[in-house]
Parts: sequence; C-alpha cells; structure tokens
Amino acid sequence: MSESIHSFMPTSIATTQKTESRPQTFQGVVVKTAMKDTATVAVSRYVKHPKYKKYQTRTKKYLVEDTGNQTKVGDKVTIQACAPLSKMKHFRILSVQSSASFEDADLEAGAE
Repeated sequence: MSESIHSFMPTSIATTQKTESRPQTFQGVVVKTAMKDTATVAVSRYVKHPKYKKYQTRTKKYLVEDTGNQTKVGDKVTIQACAPLSKMKHFRILSVQSSASFEDADLEAGAE
C-alpha cells in the first residue's frame, strides 16, 4: 500500500532528502564596544529600489558576542548567526579581517 501512495506523490516530495544548511554570515564594521562581552556591528548591503530602480545602501546594526572584548571600533569583522544568547544578541564574531589602526589617525591629527 505504501508503494501506491508514492506513485501518486510528486517525485520531489517522495524523494526528499534533508540538506545541511549553513548559518547566516555577514561582513560588517564594529561601531560600538561599550558593553561587556558585546559589540555592535553595522552591516551594509547594496539594494535596488523596487519602484525607482535606484541603488541604495541599507545599514543594519547587530549585537554580537565578543568574548573578552577583543575587537575595537573600526574593525572589519565576519559575524555568524547562532542560538540566541540574550534578548537581542543572536550572532558571534567568526573572524576579524582587518584591525582598526587609530595610531595613524592620531599622528595625522597632531600634525595639523
């Protein structure tokens, strides 16, 4: 009887296999590190307006787990979705691409 059920079902349903999904990953810039073990990361994306066909930069801020407060403001990081860590915190820092160097900016400001 189970064979007859499968004959009526579409092949996509009858032979469904579970595929592994990857968590979301984004690249962004650390904009705030004032909280303990938490950083705020701004993620920008370039989208086309549906009506006017003009491209815009949309920015969203995410609260990210930063164990040990290792990042600084201006660091470029990759964040990855994880199980909720608190009410607003659902991401962890996966890697730091480039570190912000404020020494160069301080030297230039002092020269003026």
